[in-house]
Amino acid sequence: MIRITERIALDDDEVQEEFLRASGAGGQNVNKVETAVQLRFDVRGSPNLPEGVRERLARLAGRRLTKDGVLVLSAQRFRTQERNRADALARFVALVQEAAVPPPPPRRPTRPTLGSKKRRLEGKRIRGDVKAMRGRPEGD
Repeated sequence: MIRITERIALDDDEVQEEFLRASGAGGQNVNKVETAVQLRFDVRGSPNLPEGVRERLARLAGRRLTKDGVLVLSAQRFRTQERNRADALARFVALVQEAAVPPPPPRRPTRPTLGSKKRRLEGKRIRGDVKAMRGRPEGD
């Protein structure tokens, strides 16, 4: 079981891992050892995700989501397969946790109170009086 939150847990068999050779620098190690990890998770087909979390996860995934609704995460930052597996899984859990947080309710605009309007205008009047005192004296 992969524990996401207190209420959401995913089965281990819902997440598939595929190992492949990493690209980029690394010399012989990169050329012969399959250290890169490609993690796949079927967002649309998961029975353990609530509908709201599923929709937010699909939105957060962006280009990492295929047309079939499969989330694909690649990890090849480290030299070892085990560290790349842990990295991919940690990123996956963080993404699902972010999707599990419901958005805040929309802000309802309110009108300023009469007291706040008066305080604002009084402050403007005082500031205007200060600025008016900066001018030349009237007798000159």
